[in-house]
Amino acid sequence: MMNIEALEEKYPFLMKYFKNGIINKNKRIANCLLFYGTDLNAQYALAIEIARLLNCTGDKTPTCNCLNCKWLRDNQHPAVLTISKVDNKSQDDDSKSVISIDQARMIKDNLLVASDYHRVFIFCDKDSNGNILGLNTTNFQEPTANALLKTFEEPPANTTFIFLTKNKTDVLSTIISRAQCFYVPSKQVTQRDFSIVKDAMDGYLEIPRNNVLDFYDKIFELTKENEPMEILNQMQNYICELLEHSTDNKGLKIKLIKDINTIEHAKEELNLNMNIQTILENLAFKIILER
Repeated sequence: MMNIEALEEKYPFLMKYFKNGIINKNKRIANCLLFYGTDLNAQYALAIEIARLLNCTGDKTPTCNCLNCKWLRDNQHPAVLTISKVDNKSQDDDSKSVISIDQARMIKDNLLVASDYHRVFIFCDKDSNGNILGLNTTNFQEPTANALLKTFEEPPANTTFIFLTKNKTDVLSTIISRAQCFYVPSKQVTQRDFSIVKDAMDGYLEIPRNNVLDFYDKIFELTKENEPMEILNQMQNYICELLEHSTDNKGLKIKLIKDINTIEHAKEELNLNMNIQTILENLAFKIILER
């Protein structure tokens, strides 16, 4: 996980904002926070640091050695819980792919008991290897969110909810309306590989609408010798590269961002084991026809 010094260096404005809001007795931070952006690890590190500052009984410096700070560094704090499809589930909760209603009940039951700590619930998704992923309406569904809306709106004292996602629009509007939202830009230096899809993607913005099926054929053909997820990742990389080097053409940037999000949706469909031909056909029609 990113250390405090790295957070200070990469996100000075956010760190200053939250430190001032927590340390200054005349200020406060919101009870519901939503972070969005592509670097989910940075979001999680920021959430943990906020939890540390809220619970620190020492001098709140990065090197503070109070019991709360020790617990946070060891990921053992009893009042700071990660809520995901794999974290903090009871043994009889058989849901595998979502944050469940049972977890919502657990949170509400937890809040009925008085605590000497500042309770922080960090909502995110995780893969099978424990990597941090973003919330969306597939893994954090409306029934679970609705079960907690009143709690989000009027939480007990010393309680903070933090939501992590790639795109703000991936989270239910009822959550967004109750949270203060912060964009956490990625500071990662990445080498984008799009070597497999380059020939198929070159000039895709100018492909005539009546050639959409030709575009689909090219992309689908690539999946016969490569993993479909790799093809989708490389398509995203290609468009991200265009976006990074685009001019100040606002309309173009909006189109590229829309296409990146469309491919992200296709990746979610692939994770749900939908038919790859259907996924790619829908994808081709959306990015070629919707201009």
